[in-house]
Amino acid sequence: MKRIFVTLLSTSIIFALSACGISDSEKSKQTAKISTASETLNNNPLVAKYTGPYSGVPAFDQMKLDDLRPALEHGMQLNLAEIDVIVANTGPATFANTIMPLEKAGSELDRVYTYWGIWSANMNSPEFRAIQKEMAPVLSAFNSKITGNQQLFARIKAVYESDELSRLSAEEQRITWLTYNGFASNGATLAGEAKARYAAINQELAGLHTQFANNVLADEEKYVLFLTKDQLSGLPDSVVSAAASAAKSLGQEGQYAITNSRSSMDPFLTYSDERDLREKVWSTYYSRGNNGDEADNNQLIKHILTLRDERVALLGYDNYAQWRLEDRMAQNPENAMALMLKVWPAAIARVDEEVADMQAIADVEKAGIKIAPWDYRYYAEKVRKDKYVLDSNEVKQYLQLDKLREAMFYVAGRLFNFKFTPVPAGSVPVFQEDVKVWEVNDLTTGEHIGLWYLDPYGRPGKRSGAWATTYRSHTTFDGNKTVLASNNSNFVKGAEGEPSLISWDDAETYFHEFGHALHFLSAKVKYPTSHSGVRDYTEFQSQLLERWLTTDEVINNYLVHYKTGEPIPAELVAKIKKAATFNEGFKTTEYLASAIMDLLYHTTDPALIEPQQFEKEQLAALGMPASMVMRHRSTQFGHVFSGEGYSAGYYGYMWAEVLTSDAAEAFAQAPGGFYDKTLSEKLVKYLFEIRNAMDPAEAYRLFRGRDAKVEALMRDRGFPVTQ
Repeated sequence: MKRIFVTLLSTSIIFALSACGISDSEKSKQTAKISTASETLNNNPLVAKYTGPYSGVPAFDQMKLDDLRPALEHGMQLNLAEIDVIVANTGPATFANTIMPLEKAGSELDRVYTYWGIWSANMNSPEFRAIQKEMAPVLSAFNSKITGNQQLFARIKAVYESDELSRLSAEEQRITWLTYNGFASNGATLAGEAKARYAAINQELAGLHTQFANNVLADEEKYVLFLTKDQLSGLPDSVVSAAASAAKSLGQEGQYAITNSRSSMDPFLTYSDERDLREKVWSTYYSRGNNGDEADNNQLIKHILTLRDERVALLGYDNYAQWRLEDRMAQNPENAMALMLKVWPAAIARVDEEVADMQAIADVEKAGIKIAPWDYRYYAEKVRKDKYVLDSNEVKQYLQLDKLREAMFYVAGRLFNFKFTPVPAGSVPVFQEDVKVWEVNDLTTGEHIGLWYLDPYGRPGKRSGAWATTYRSHTTFDGNKTVLASNNSNFVKGAEGEPSLISWDDAETYFHEFGHALHFLSAKVKYPTSHSGVRDYTEFQSQLLERWLTTDEVINNYLVHYKTGEPIPAELVAKIKKAATFNEGFKTTEYLASAIMDLLYHTTDPALIEPQQFEKEQLAALGMPASMVMRHRSTQFGHVFSGEGYSAGYYGYMWAEVLTSDAAEAFAQAPGGFYDKTLSEKLVKYLFEIRNAMDPAEAYRLFRGRDAKVEALMRDRGFPVTQ
């Protein structure tokens, strides 16, 4: 958790105090206030500057929860003191004395948020959740003090409307706009009771978002299915081994544990011959947050939607989605919905074809069933074997986690000129023994770029899914700051002495998240605000990197059998490529159903919404196939209800996928293919290095020479192309 919005709050007090317009007495007053805060902060490792090698690294070996609350409190105190310095300046507002100080403010608190993020996502516990519940509304109130600071906003507005703006660099003009817009769209233009109500809503929402996420995590930790040896029919050795290891870690050695996580659920539903157990695992997973107990999220959803709707009404918007998409590439919910509804008919038509193929096999086997959601993966695997003679478990034998990591490093070297080297053991603190760290250097010059942390395996207390983050981003306006990037996954750890084998889908996700890390590492921007993302664009770079998994260079050198070391056979590769769009109906439909529901939730009057009924009615109206469900059912839709990062923005994956498909076609048509030097240089320059220092649409045109075309997406998925 960084800020209410990333565009704000970064400045050094020394710089601000030296800016013109502050009297000596005021300087003394502000210096004393900051010094008092600093003396207390200096003894807390969560606030202290990073020390050690590589320009300083987080003190993950000194993390103690007892330090978190005081670190947050002192970080907020110091940050507010920094803001006081900016607004105390009596001189005319300029970029140098207003925007630049904001870019430097809050660095201590940002460091605390790094540790908060680890406890929240990687090492969650009841003790942390108690602090999180207590502090979430406090942090929201703190943010409101800044975004609601009229004097501060007046200075930002003055810079934004000044003649000076046109004389600033392109990046400085953009971050000035981003800062102004961030304040204006978060209540800075309000006054009196409306401003107070806006802040109160933010505070209440902070607590509700936290509760939603913790409820889902509670259900993931609470429900585990323990199996005996006679219940393992159909499961590959790798799945059995992982389940045995999971049971052992849960104190049930000799049994086999299927945990309530996607990485455990998915392979079980794909391979288990036990239909009743498949139904049980499916029901448990897709019922998270919807069990009518203390962790039920239904009323939370309604409450969250009601507050969001009230809040944007204060700003004059018709609905939450209209407010949220105003500064996105889509610009409004109508454009976002139009894209999805253009793809939806082809997706559900493909589902009908896929289910017909599955039902035919079930009928031949005299299973006596009608394909249900807990059958989809199982019979899809049978169709894959029958139609493409492709066994995903056979493919898995060539997908070793460590080898795939080496493949990602190879791609990074070819495209970005990066070299990854493991750091000396013990030289960089980590928060868990499985976390590993690599130094990243320029291959040609040897220049230090940053560090890359990898936390690959699932465990109790770790949030589900996969994600990337930074502990420090690259900037140059206050000295050259190198990058500390991190990738986090929930792969099932192999048994002792055995490699971790993953599915093809998981391999794509591995590359995807590494794409985010490369986006962080390749940045060449001056200011922190240039790292703020445009949600329907930020997934583009990571989605695009998935395409390098299927390049010959990766397949021929890194997809080797985990026992024999032999490269993956050419005929198996041919089958993989032939089946590239296999099950695309399922993948596209489960995603689109979630993305469409997200927009419907945020464009409908909350008074008319009862989540379970609303989900059922809206999906029925769309013609949602009965054989499957949306990827994230409402009560577990953390992207949308555990925060506001993806709320009314889950469509962004598909918006970015249009760019991805279009860019992939550019590489496919280039003389050097996916490693074409000229196109790769344009890719890095315009689509990775630039971050958010340029309008994304303009950046894409510089890369491609035109806007992206949705027809590329349809071709990519094997759907009929219509103009």
